[in-house]
Amino acid sequence: MSDAAQPSAAEVRAAADAVKVALDRHLEAVERRSGDDDPAVYDAFNALAAAAEVYDELLYDRHDEVTPFEIPGAEDSLPPYSGPEEPNALSVLIRRDYAVVEPQRLLAQAQRLADLDPDDRESETAAVVGSSVHAALGVLFGEYEADEIASRHTEFGLEEGDSTLWVAAADGLPDPGEWLGAPFDDADPQLVVCRFDVSAVFDEDELDEEPDGPARDAS
Repeated sequence: MSDAAQPSAAEVRAAADAVKVALDRHLEAVERRSGDDDPAVYDAFNALAAAAEVYDELLYDRHDEVTPFEIPGAEDSLPPYSGPEEPNALSVLIRRDYAVVEPQRLLAQAQRLADLDPDDRESETAAVVGSSVHAALGVLFGEYEADEIASRHTEFGLEEGDSTLWVAAADGLPDPGEWLGAPFDDADPQLVVCRFDVSAVFDEDELDEEPDGPARDAS
């Protein structure tokens, strides 16, 4: 960054003062909290995170230095839980991404399954599954549960991408077939009891950290 674009020392000092104010307000909100999901605490947390991020950026731009702590941004956290206190039902929402890195392996596995199925042997499926990735995926996911594919993905020529699992609470089960047409449209982050994320970006973040502090992009 050029000298002309660098923040002034006064701007860095003002950002530091803003962190102190946000820190005091966060503590006050915690001390006055009305429950585990007090929105005042949530708002104070986000304000502290935003102030700390601004200070961290200015500190780095002006002095090429970083803070010894990291506060996750609001986009990295779930909103306060607003579901039933005693859930009577739950929904498990899962997304797993895969890249087809070895299509021939996928096609061969699907062809083997089609050849073993007496119903498929008498249909057009067996004839095309070995040459169509689209058809092969249908056979594969029709034969195996999603969890088994996740544990054996390399056998099927797949490479894992990001995945996430949300456990959302509900007062009761919906009527049969009610949401099958659009199963993810009603996903509400405020009903999530817990979530589990898997991503290569987490491993990259660990590799980027150095003994004298987290690595930063100086651009």
